[in-house]
Amino acid sequence: MIGIYLLIGAVTLLYVYLKWTFSYWDRKGFPSVGVSIPFGAMESVTKGKRSFGMAIYDMYQTAKEPVVGLYLTLRPALLIRDAQLAHDVLVKDFASFHDRGVYVDEKNDPMSASLFQMEGASWRNLRNKLTPSFTSGKLKAMFETSNSVGDKLIASMKAQLPEKGSKELEIKGFMATYAIDIIATTIFGLDIDSFADPNNEFQAISKKLNRKNFEDIIRGAASFLYPGLEKFFVRIGWKQEATERMRELSHRTVDLREKNNIVRKDLLQLLLQLRNQGKVNTDDSVWSAESSQNGVKSISKDLIAGQLFLFYVAGYETTASTISFTLYELTQNPEVMEKAKEDVRNAIEKNGGKLTYDAVSDMKYLEACVLETARKYPALPLLNRICTQDYPVPDSKLVIKKGTPIIISLIGMQRDAEYFPDPLRYQPERYLDENKDFNQAAYMPFGEGPRMCIGARMGKVNVKLAIAKILTNFDLEMRQEKREIEFGINGVPLMPKEGVPVRVSLKK
Repeated sequence: MIGIYLLIGAVTLLYVYLKWTFSYWDRKGFPSVGVSIPFGAMESVTKGKRSFGMAIYDMYQTAKEPVVGLYLTLRPALLIRDAQLAHDVLVKDFASFHDRGVYVDEKNDPMSASLFQMEGASWRNLRNKLTPSFTSGKLKAMFETSNSVGDKLIASMKAQLPEKGSKELEIKGFMATYAIDIIATTIFGLDIDSFADPNNEFQAISKKLNRKNFEDIIRGAASFLYPGLEKFFVRIGWKQEATERMRELSHRTVDLREKNNIVRKDLLQLLLQLRNQGKVNTDDSVWSAESSQNGVKSISKDLIAGQLFLFYVAGYETTASTISFTLYELTQNPEVMEKAKEDVRNAIEKNGGKLTYDAVSDMKYLEACVLETARKYPALPLLNRICTQDYPVPDSKLVIKKGTPIIISLIGMQRDAEYFPDPLRYQPERYLDENKDFNQAAYMPFGEGPRMCIGARMGKVNVKLAIAKILTNFDLEMRQEKREIEFGINGVPLMPKEGVPVRVSLKK
């Protein structure tokens, strides 16, 4: 009998706790959506119907108010729907929202201290030190390495095509391999060719990083939703195989470079400059990383590994998806395809008939295509911040309390007819100077403000390079009927449900 009373008491307490938790926004005076107990806005994710980013998109479409409360399982958060307010949070009022609120433990887990995760003064200090790594001069020096990877992409695609006629390729797979090799060569400084050897060490690690098993889902959710829980997992020694192998690969490469004084024009070399000289050299012609500090190291090998790991995670899927979605949209919009081809052809002719860094930079219409793809298909469909000091919501009596998670649905805003006329129409002309008829505050696929993606320029170069090479070497067939891409249910990025099919033939 006592057991029954205890069970009834426990159930009653759980019920009261859940009702109290899921009435948080009512008590604070905010309108709310996604109040389904116990998963809140994540109910469709737990049922395997939506990805995290698309579940937030559903909340965006359900609500109408500029700021609404929602529940990420048991964690109350605010969704900002108003474009100008979202822009202000990221830029003008950055002091109140300067951290992301995700897991980081700089002291006990230095590999977690990436530029994405770091907070406050530590983040600002590292950001300032890394900024010189992404100048146009540095990117131009790395271009030939990227160009050689692009040549391997073209050769691999040609090997799959008949001499006559066309063939439908699942283009995302090719672009994923291209993206991995770009990162391995221009960031990690590894000499790999995943087109010829799909089982190389970097590919093996990449496959472990992109699993969707129970362990990875739990750790990913903890890092984003419950940082304290992720810190506990790390403290008890629950290691993730992919992270440990990436750490070991990074350490081994750093040791090899420093022992043999190897100089390469890649991002790792610039991180070694920071480690051995205390800063990244602002002279774009200087790549040496010989120590000038009597052996004193400014940053640890683990901190280097953390940045390399970040650039892999941030660059791999965004590069592959943006290329694939752009090519798909070109096959759906013949007039855009012809303009893009002409733009590529003119830029190459202008630069001596060669596909150089300057030629890629001159491809203004292709740049507009990439920007439009990033609007319609933001690789990361949401942005997150945490309120770092109480913030009064403009033109209201509401106050966002310190410690409140903030979410901005990029795909929500960037597909909202209030901000972008005819939002599902693929229209690169939106970004040409005379045609900017959209709310520019609502466009921020690379983030905005001080925490804007530091590698956005590098990413766009590699995306444009691949597309330019494909348009130069192949003919892409138009789709007979327009069809929107369906998205998968796994992860945060926008993943195509059934790949990205594009019919390709050798250029006549």
